[in-house]
Amino acid sequence: MSKLALVTGATSGIGKAFAERFAADGHDLIVVGRREDRLAAFAAAHPEVAVRTVAADLATEEGVDAVAALCADEPLDVLVNNAGVAHYMPLAELPAAKARELVGVKVLAPTQLMRAAVGGMRERGAGTIVNVAGMIAFSGPADPSVMPRRAVYAGSLAYLVTMTQTLAAEMAGTGVRVHVVCPGVVATEFHTVQGMDLSAVPRMSAEDVVTGALRGLELGETVSAPGVGDPALLRDVFAAELAAFGGQSPALASRYRSAS
Repeated sequence: MSKLALVTGATSGIGKAFAERFAADGHDLIVVGRREDRLAAFAAAHPEVAVRTVAADLATEEGVDAVAALCADEPLDVLVNNAGVAHYMPLAELPAAKARELVGVKVLAPTQLMRAAVGGMRERGAGTIVNVAGMIAFSGPADPSVMPRRAVYAGSLAYLVTMTQTLAAEMAGTGVRVHVVCPGVVATEFHTVQGMDLSAVPRMSAEDVVTGALRGLELGETVSAPGVGDPALLRDVFAAELAAFGGQSPALASRYRSAS
């Protein structure tokens, strides 16, 4: 019996690369995206596997509910939360509708799809969830001069990293693996949609992002960073976070006490 993978944002970029890889490995697929023409083209290009297409907008309640129902009802072996929107701008400049769309697609939708899928995976004793975040999740402490600020986008990716780590701990011993991949700049149409020309910037291929994520799973990593050569850098980040978490006390720290 073929394995079944559901991939969101499957019509381009990293999502399409995941779907292509799973098809090559013989997985049946449920591919989710906004553009019916691209979904149909993908299905037509892969007659060797069963491909179900689902046109859904994960920025809407209806879209999330429809895909969550599939996650709950279908015996998924793999769920890839890849769908995204490129709203790169400071919070004060971000229109309310775009803020709502961004949080809906990168925070609410993955949460609801994971919640729907994880129960069945746990009952079956197997399953893999892959969330697609990005290295911007670690950019919060950067000096304001280093990069354009995009608070909501960075915050949503940071949410996915912490959510993944915590859910992975919840699923320990159940046979369910939870993973988040954090690429840097990737050669997709993602930035073009935002009106950004990054043709002169070195970029990773979407296929390499997928390779990194799947190899990270094989290595037992919860967080993979395909463009980071020294894994100790990530280990140091997480060790520092745990040290701060473990260093708390019910007593008010001395630096916060009045000097008078």
